[in-house]
Amino acid sequence: MKAVAIMFPSREVRVLDVPEPRLHSPTQVKVRTLEVGVCGTDQDILKGHHGTAPKGEDHLVLGHECLGEVMEVGAHVQGLKPGDLVVPRVRRPCPHTHCPACRHGHPDFCVTGDYTERGIKGAHGFCSEHFVEDAAYLHKADDSLRGVAVLTEPLTIAEKGLRELSHIQSRLPWKVSPGKALVLGAGPVAQLGVMALMRAGFDVTVYSRSPKPNEKAAASEAVGAPYISSKEVTVEALRKQLGGVDVIYEATGASKVAFDSLQVLEENGVLIFTGVPGREEPLELQGDQVLGQLVLGNRVMFGTVNAADSDFREALEDLARFRAKWPGKVEALITQRHPPSEFAKVVEAKGGIKHVISFQEHAR
Repeated sequence: MKAVAIMFPSREVRVLDVPEPRLHSPTQVKVRTLEVGVCGTDQDILKGHHGTAPKGEDHLVLGHECLGEVMEVGAHVQGLKPGDLVVPRVRRPCPHTHCPACRHGHPDFCVTGDYTERGIKGAHGFCSEHFVEDAAYLHKADDSLRGVAVLTEPLTIAEKGLRELSHIQSRLPWKVSPGKALVLGAGPVAQLGVMALMRAGFDVTVYSRSPKPNEKAAASEAVGAPYISSKEVTVEALRKQLGGVDVIYEATGASKVAFDSLQVLEENGVLIFTGVPGREEPLELQGDQVLGQLVLGNRVMFGTVNAADSDFREALEDLARFRAKWPGKVEALITQRHPPSEFAKVVEAKGGIKHVISFQEHAR
């Protein structure tokens, strides 16, 4: 079967002929890949910032954002049958008995770093015609989500962030409404974050580089989130315009913008980091000022990576809610579907919001 892989050590992307996967356990499921999302992590893998092949192999099959269709189920699998749509989780637990997170079913909080991630770290991904996965790592998607369920994994970033935010802000029992949120960036993770924050009751504004008009600004404003360009409005001016926000959802990977945005964060507010820095830009911090803002204002900053099974379940439910609330707007986040042979080209593509590799649309 065909699979899109990165070769080591050359980091060349190729379409390989690899053996057809087979079930080796009664709890496994064979899945036909329908779509695979391409994101900044894939770009970082191609650049050499991330990405390791399974032990003893010279390549890594790419792709960690996936929608597939069940082909075959093992004898002990319950709740899944051929024809069902499924979304797989990405991270698998480390093997160490001294990792409490992994041993309690939360590998997204692994403390050893020896986890594996399909399509990223030590385990083949989903950008192949078929793959096999244990049923425990598959989430059934409703047929109505066939056109958007490939967005599940990037949405789980927001779901986990909101889940952690809820725990943190339980320290404010008098707060009766979520308040205002600022989303930094306007890519797929940011756009899905906008929808998740709005669904949670926040009044959301998007702050990103490119001046209007542009496709990303149109997407956020189509669901009711005003878009402001950082090239036109400084952070200082943004503070005056918005009057401060309760939550900042960072989805840029730009460290300077993220720390500058602290000026906009109200007392008792929370800054959520989701982006992985990749620009290697210099950062100068006024340490005393930042520390003072955090301590004297009871402000919180935290980072979030990967997601738990509960976040995947919530993301699938939210995709259905988003489609009902904003008809056509979730689908509009997918700019274009491409054949597997264009993976490397798509990773470097400029423009649009979300690019997807389609195995079914280009099967013939």
